[in-house]
Amino acid sequence: MDTTLARPPVGQLLDGRYRVESHVARGGMATVYLGTDTRLDRTVALKIMHAELANDEDFVRRFVGEARSVARLSHPNVVAVYDQGADGRTLYLAMEYVPGQTLRALLSERGRLGPREALDIMDGVLAGLAAAHDAGLAHRDVKPENVLLTEARSVKVADFGLARLLAGASHTKTGMLIGTAAYLAPEQVAGGTADARTDVYAAGIMLFEMLTGVQPHTGETPLAVAYQHVNAVVPAPSGLVPGLPAALDTLVALATSRDPDLRPADAGQFLRAVTEVRHGLPIADLHSTPDGRSTARRAAVMPPDLAAPPLSWPTEVTPPGRHGANMLPRPPGGPYAAPDEGFAASALTGRIADSGEPGNHTLVVSTGAPPAGYDTRHSHYPGSREPGLQRWLFSRKLGYLVAGLLAIILIAVLVWWQSVGKYTKVPQIGGLTATTASIELHNDGLKVRNGTGLFDNSVAKGDVVSTVPAMGSRVAKGTAVTVIVSKGPHMITVPQVTGGSLAAARKALRQAGLVPGTVSNEPSATIQAGIVISTNPAAGTSWPQSKPVAVVVSAGPPVPNFVGQDKSVAEQWAQQNNVSLNEVADAKSTQPQGTVTQQSPAAGGAFTPGQVMTIDISNGPPAVSVPNVDGMSIGQATQALQQLGFQVNVNQVGPLQKVFNYSPSGQAPQGSTITLWAGL
Repeated sequence: MDTTLARPPVGQLLDGRYRVESHVARGGMATVYLGTDTRLDRTVALKIMHAELANDEDFVRRFVGEARSVARLSHPNVVAVYDQGADGRTLYLAMEYVPGQTLRALLSERGRLGPREALDIMDGVLAGLAAAHDAGLAHRDVKPENVLLTEARSVKVADFGLARLLAGASHTKTGMLIGTAAYLAPEQVAGGTADARTDVYAAGIMLFEMLTGVQPHTGETPLAVAYQHVNAVVPAPSGLVPGLPAALDTLVALATSRDPDLRPADAGQFLRAVTEVRHGLPIADLHSTPDGRSTARRAAVMPPDLAAPPLSWPTEVTPPGRHGANMLPRPPGGPYAAPDEGFAASALTGRIADSGEPGNHTLVVSTGAPPAGYDTRHSHYPGSREPGLQRWLFSRKLGYLVAGLLAIILIAVLVWWQSVGKYTKVPQIGGLTATTASIELHNDGLKVRNGTGLFDNSVAKGDVVSTVPAMGSRVAKGTAVTVIVSKGPHMITVPQVTGGSLAAARKALRQAGLVPGTVSNEPSATIQAGIVISTNPAAGTSWPQSKPVAVVVSAGPPVPNFVGQDKSVAEQWAQQNNVSLNEVADAKSTQPQGTVTQQSPAAGGAFTPGQVMTIDISNGPPAVSVPNVDGMSIGQATQALQQLGFQVNVNQVGPLQKVFNYSPSGQAPQGSTITLWAGL
């Protein structure tokens, strides 16, 4: 497993496009983050698959195929899938970001909803599911957590992560239940089959929960809840909230029939039934033949008699089990008779208005009597049945079938638990901090035990080095995993290696457990060339074993300064030190001819035997014509020569001030001395 997938990806840029901003929620298959599409500059929801699933090639292949199928859905009541991709081993979906809250959050806040509000939400849920069913997809995990309610009061169905193409979704892997126990259809529990009708069943359970504030089947374990889905009927909502119209009882019974053939064939059919109830119409026969004749298996039909006078719907929602003064009264002999009175022949018509909503925003529904009492020992489906079917439902054969089915389920669960369920794998937490590693282990159902720390040159101090049992090992849930944390790299004292050769210094460093590093040369007037001058860090320093130690070696005496000296001095030094000279003429220098004007390497630098040293040598100053100063006074001659850059030397041989001779004549180097003779 790629351990980097275990690290929080906040701040990561996926595929160079999607920046992960913040954590939103974690689920069974993926973690959802708020993200930004940097290319289109829009906010998206990023669903990043868990690391262990990203390493399952079969899952990845199905994930890519199913993501493409879901992305083809374009419906206002379905959360849109924009993109799918993989950044290294990070598998992700880019989806529409829907601000608002989930239906689960609304139910937690309000307890239960009024009939009109519940039907409004069902309208959007079923419209989204109908689009998926028409495209050949079943959601397979319909529940309030996957219904998003936007700030604009629209409804969107989210998380088609469990969806499968209907053409190949008749069975899941042996022993595996896909979905949430509270909303599983009986056929999912019994045989693993999942199609559009299982989504209808889950939608019916969700309608029951919205109307009553509780789930119809509860238990201490998911298995106990699944058992009730197979063996118990979903009760009428009005049994928990007296006063609910019988039409709502009929809708719930229609969708939650334990026989999938008696349910609406898909979400579109159930949506039509909900729409008819919202308009006060009887629920149409969903299994009629093209010529209008009904088959033997029919959905429940609303009682036709609407002659009774209308009653107002209560304006305040009362929690389940409480009877407030504002609750719709049960008229004597009216539609809310005891369950064993069966369907009443008469009905009431009333206006449904949720608490807090204007009174004129209503919908008219039939409030006929609820179906006959639900017998949890047998399958009581609403609507008429053939006598033969009734005899079979109450025969011993059904009992034997149910008992055999339960035995198979229990054996399958037991085998699954012994072979897979009670085991897990030690997650790949190497390189994580001790705190993060502890959270990962607890999330996988494992206990944490702190082991003795170890020095490790490759793992930073405080990060996990290893575990006992080893990472990736198969262990029972609840096993204590010992976490070994790095104490940082091994620290070694740098030995004293100065005064010896480079080879001896490298050997001493290796023997101490350190790594010899770069070698640099420095000139020294006192230390012979090739001898180690120092180390970096200095001897006696505690140094990480994995970091190299730099060595400084003497290059011998530094190069002298030859600038301003005659070139013969440089030539003599070069011969003595086995250095080759490269003499370059300097025609621009005013220095005397043969004077060194520049050198490389510079004075004080290091050199090695055999090295080439370059010196620039002056050609001397330029020659200047000497004027004829004979017969001039000493002052006039001196001024004329100095203006040309010459130096003047006067020899007075008599009392007169006239020049009678000078030397040199003709031309002389600029700056040279001209001697004058005067006095005769």
